[in-house]
Amino acid sequence: MPKELWKGNEAIAEAAVRAGLEAYFGYPITPQTEILEYLSRRMPELGRAFVQAESELGAINMVYGAACTGVRVMSSSSSPGVSLMMEGISYIAGTEVPAVLVNVMRGGPGLGNIAPAQADYNQAVHGGGHGDYQPIVLAPASVQEAIDLMVLSFDLAEKYRSVCMMILDGCVGQMMEPAQMPEMRPVHRENWDWATNGKMGKRERRILSSIYIEPAEEEKMNLRLLNRWQTIQANEVRYKEYFLDDAEIVIVGFGTAGRVALSAVREARAEGIKVGLLRPVTVSPFPSEVIEQLAGRVDAFLVTEMNSGQMLEDVRLAVKGRVPVEFYGRLGGMVPFPDEILNEIHRMAKSKMAVNANPRDAWLARMATA
Repeated sequence: MPKELWKGNEAIAEAAVRAGLEAYFGYPITPQTEILEYLSRRMPELGRAFVQAESELGAINMVYGAACTGVRVMSSSSSPGVSLMMEGISYIAGTEVPAVLVNVMRGGPGLGNIAPAQADYNQAVHGGGHGDYQPIVLAPASVQEAIDLMVLSFDLAEKYRSVCMMILDGCVGQMMEPAQMPEMRPVHRENWDWATNGKMGKRERRILSSIYIEPAEEEKMNLRLLNRWQTIQANEVRYKEYFLDDAEIVIVGFGTAGRVALSAVREARAEGIKVGLLRPVTVSPFPSEVIEQLAGRVDAFLVTEMNSGQMLEDVRLAVKGRVPVEFYGRLGGMVPFPDEILNEIHRMAKSKMAVNANPRDAWLARMATA
C-alpha cells in the first residue's frame, strides 16, 4: 500500500482496526485521546464494539471480560490512567488471557503534565500491580514502527496468552509522519480451547479466574507463567542496531530518546568518533544478552532516557560491571536535543572513564552545574 501522512495516535488506532480489533474500551486522557476519538467513529462503522467507559477502572475490567471470550480487545491510556488500570492488568495476567494496552506516556508523578516522558518504564517492564508476572512491552520510535508493533501486539498476546503493552511517549503519539498501513485483516475469532464463548451444553464448562485459594495451585500457576516467560525471552527479543560493528562507545536508548540519540551518533561518526546505538524495541523481554556481548568488546555505554534512569538499571545488570556505564536523562516532559547527547559523547570520548558505582549521581552533579 502507498505511504500516507498519519498522526501517531490515529495511526495506532487504524493499525489496531486492520489487525482485527473486535472490541475497544477506553477513557479519554491526554496525550492519547485521539486513539479513543478515532476508534469511536471507526469501530461502529465496521460493526465492532466501542465503549467509552466511566473510568479507566471500568475500561480495563471491560477489557478483562472481553478477553475471556477470546476476542481481539484493547484499551489505551496515559500514565496516571494506566496506574488506575494496574489491578485489572494483574487480574488479566493471572487469568492467562490475551489483551493489548497502549500507554502514551506523559510527565509525572501525580497528574503531572501532558508533555512526553518515559517515566513509566519500571511500571510497565517490571510488572505493575501485584503478583509474579511479566508483560510483553514494545517501544516504538516512529509512527511506522508504532503501526507495525500494534499489529504484532495482538499476535504476541494471543500466542502467549499474555498482556502485551506498547509504551510510547507523547512525541510519537502526536507527531505526523509518512507511513504505510497493513492490509485490512478480517475479524477472525479463533476457536480457543480456553475461551468462555457461550457454547453451553456443547462442551465441558470453562471457568476463567485468577483466584487460586490453595497456595500449591497458585504456585503452579506462577511456575506456568514463569516457564512461558522463559519461552518469550528465548524467542521474542527485538532491537535495532546502528553502527555497532566498530563502536567503542554504545548508546542505549528506547523510543524517542533512542531516536534523538541516533541523530547525535550520526554527527559524532562524521567527526570520526566510533560510537553506535542499540535501541531496544522490546523493552520486555529486554535485550540483555546483546548488551552482555557488547560489554566484552566496547569501552563504555551511555544510557539515555526521558526519565531519571529506569532502563539504566537493566543495562547495568547486563554489563555486570565490566565497563563503565554512564547516564544522561531529561525529566518531567523535557525532550533531549541531539546536541545534548553529542556533548555527552564528546565528554566520554575525551575522558578516561572508570566503572562508576553511581552513574545517576554523576549525571545529577553534571546537571547541577549545567
